[in-house]
Amino acid sequence: MTAKTVTLIAALLATMVSLASCGNTIRGMGRDTANAVDATQDAGRRVERAAR
Repeated sequence: MTAKTVTLIAALLATMVSLASCGNTIRGMGRDTANAVDATQDAGRRVERAAR
């Protein structure tokens, strides 16, 4: 294998790893956002019940 081939393979692997980690981050942020919305709605329901 030439140095150019090794460099190309390393660059492709680095790109694949960075894209995979980016996807995990996006999915994690989506879950966090959904949890925040659920918690806000639950807090609103509790305040409404307490006001009755």
